[in-house]
Amino acid sequence: MKLRRVVVTGLGALTPIGNTIQEYWNGLINGVSGAAPITYFDASKFKTQFACELKNFNVEDFIDRKEARKMDRYAQYAMVSSDEAMKDANFDLDTIDKDRAGVIWGSGIGGLETFQIEVLNFAAGDGTPKFNPFFIPKMIGDIACGHISIKYGFRGPNFGTVSACASSTNAIIDAFNYIRLGHADVMVTGGSEAAVTIAGMGGFNAMHALSTRNDDPKTASRPMDKDRDGFVLGEGAGALILEEYEHAIARGAKIYCEIGGGGMSADAHHITAPHPEGLGAKNVMLNCLRDAGLQPTDVDGVNMHGTSTPLGDLAESKAIEQVFGDHAYTMNLNSTKSMTGHLLGAAGAIETISSILSLKYGIIPPTINHFTDDENINPKLNFTFNVAQKRDVKVLMSNTFGFGGHNACVLVKKLDF
Repeated sequence: MKLRRVVVTGLGALTPIGNTIQEYWNGLINGVSGAAPITYFDASKFKTQFACELKNFNVEDFIDRKEARKMDRYAQYAMVSSDEAMKDANFDLDTIDKDRAGVIWGSGIGGLETFQIEVLNFAAGDGTPKFNPFFIPKMIGDIACGHISIKYGFRGPNFGTVSACASSTNAIIDAFNYIRLGHADVMVTGGSEAAVTIAGMGGFNAMHALSTRNDDPKTASRPMDKDRDGFVLGEGAGALILEEYEHAIARGAKIYCEIGGGGMSADAHHITAPHPEGLGAKNVMLNCLRDAGLQPTDVDGVNMHGTSTPLGDLAESKAIEQVFGDHAYTMNLNSTKSMTGHLLGAAGAIETISSILSLKYGIIPPTINHFTDDENINPKLNFTFNVAQKRDVKVLMSNTFGFGGHNACVLVKKLDF
């Protein structure tokens, strides 16, 4: 069976450094930090009192108030970013075959805030079960793709992916496979997350996963820096429209790039810690290259998972050297989490979008907040520290790794590569 080619024809983003694709890209190349004190609740008693929240976002600018109240924030974010991507793709919805258009969406946690609110309200009462009738459909992790499909009438493959911080990368890979195997022509894919909540912050603090640099939030996310002390929690969404190549050409679509391949693996090591030698990270990149039919020397750069945790950054750096050998020292590596924070299940989507925009504009966004080299990380690796770098890039990879040892990697390439 000949596999069909899959291209990207639409993008949408809602991030802590920009509420549209163009704002997001401007924030990336200018090294903007999205970290600031938490405004959603009183975090004064928390170990970590800051996060990467959305800025100047009012859902009622995009969704009717009555409808928005039926959605958790994670689903609202999904609707807003997917709407931007659909408009960018510029479909004629009257002529598209909606039985061959679907939605696969990722979220690591789903409606955490909705769950938190309902449980706290019950605990504050007299024991009488008084729950919002929208409690369950607001909370469940698959409801975002349901909302998107209802809005556009897409009746093709429709489901949610959950693999912690790899969720939206897995969603992209699944959507890619459904198209290239002939099960669909168009897929809306990506991911969203809204875990900046009392439960989210408290839970990650209890794990000692978050930075506690409360005196200087903007520099708290420090991937590959010697003094990194954990990740900064972020929120938002990223959406991509994937389309079969001939389908896109036939309608005269604007094409950003081609999806070259996707890789998956498991660490099979620990529920939260990465394999110390980066075994799962190594395997997922090799699997991605094998799927794409490319050699390590074909890759111009990697948007790393790079969360700013002591163990994770070191293991991923080791894995990159194992996969790429001496070529690793000629590539551009970067971690955009230094600016956006860690969007958990949505991270893969916005970071794949960053890679796609790098292909378009020939610029690699920086890894900001680098102050001190880590003697355990090879200084020959170019992490694109602090300042964006211009580069003619044709092939880029994006890594995402999740609790449970889930690893996913997607490769994007210029159409003529």
